[in-house]
Formats: sequence, structure tokens, C-alpha cells
Amino acid sequence: MEINEYLIKSFELMRTMENVDFFDGISHLSRTEFRLLREVILEEEKGQHIISSELARRLGVTRSAISQIVTKMENRGIVNRIDSPTDRKIAYICLSDSSRALFEAQCAKANETMRRVVEIYGEDRIKKFFAEYDELHKVVRRVEKERAEEHKTQEK
Repeated sequence: MEINEYLIKSFELMRTMENVDFFDGISHLSRTEFRLLREVILEEEKGQHIISSELARRLGVTRSAISQIVTKMENRGIVNRIDSPTDRKIAYICLSDSSRALFEAQCAKANETMRRVVEIYGEDRIKKFFAEYDELHKVVRRVEKERAEEHKTQEK
């Protein structure tokens, strides 16, 4: 296979996986909203709260994007912003009373879809696939870092 074919196949894989409907057509939350709620829930389960900048870091989006998403979710009654008692500049993102049930229902759909994928593909094969993916991801990150260093060197 030529290098260009690897590149095309990589783009195809990313697009295909991004478009998988894990929610079985029943989606009250976008993928990003779902991931955001997951992060809020993880923090609440630890007895902690999370702020927008940390959500942005974990989801790999800008703080501005998180602000827009949180505002939309707040308007829909899914999350609330709670002011920090110690710092006026900070607002914690918290679940609304009804959002946990919404998240859990959508999570159940996604888990059922994934369960079926594992059942058909095979647990051993999917474990191997993810192990290979993790290794490939490390190599891609290494190459990105090397290229960034090369660019810095060239700019000097």
C-alpha cells in the first residue's frame, strides 16, 4: 500500500468511527454534550465540581466552545452554573435534577450498541484492536511532537 493510501484509509476510519450512532437513533444529547455530562458526573461521584476550562481541556475543545455548549445545555435545563463561594470568577458546571436520568438512558443505548459490536466482532479481537490503536496513537503523537520540534528549529 502506498503512503497516500494509508492516509486515505486513516481519514476513512476516523470519519466512519465518528459517524457511528451508538445511541440507536435516540439522542437527546449530542456526542459532545454526552461527553461533557460524563465528565461532570465523574467529578460529582468524587464529591467535586468541575469548571469550564477543565471541561474544555478534557474534551479537547476551546473554552469558548464549552461556554456556548454549556449555555445551550443550561437553557435546556440539563446543567446549571453554580458560582464558587470563594472565587467570583469561577462557576462550577453541575447536573440539573433531570439530567442524570437523561444521561443514563442515552448511556444504556450506547452500551447496548457497543455490547452488540463486541458480541459480533469478538472480545479478544476488540481488545487486540484497541491495544494496536493505543500503540498507533503513541506513534502518531511522537511524530507530531517531532514535527513540531522540527518546525521550531526551522523558525530559528
